[in-house]
Amino acid sequence: MSNKSEARPDWDHYFMEIAQVVSKRSTCLRRSVGAVIVKNKQILATGYNGTPKGMPHCGEVGCLREQLHVPSGKNHELCRGIHAEQNAVVQAAVHGVSVEGGTLYCTNQPCVVCTKILINAGIERIVFKDPYPDKLAEDMLAGSGIRVEVLDAEQK
Repeated sequence: MSNKSEARPDWDHYFMEIAQVVSKRSTCLRRSVGAVIVKNKQILATGYNGTPKGMPHCGEVGCLREQLHVPSGKNHELCRGIHAEQNAVVQAAVHGVSVEGGTLYCTNQPCVVCTKILINAGIERIVFKDPYPDKLAEDMLAGSGIRVEVLDAEQK
């Protein structure tokens, strides 16, 4: 038996740690977000926020939302990027993988746009770490049947 300095993480913390690593690929200038979709303890897809494939990153061309002083969570249509949750669902679709019945692990609480996509994709559970207050998203999730859990920073 080895003497580990850290306890073995439970599944929720394990997948959230992976989402945090995925977030390091983000090209967004305002917030780095990572997402992992899991089913039966297997990773189906990952995603991070940034510009669509082949497009210049915001670090190269600037952030329109920042230039216009748009507050977080408002006017998503002004953003050149795609959210981590959206990218994970798209990645699964591109590879022909159904996420129905899966769990989304995300470093941030989904916004209303991502919430609608996750509901229609058949996600059954969402686990997030950092809040992203969006009343409409919270109301929609409450009525969707999706279980939503906030993962604390401490190991359980």
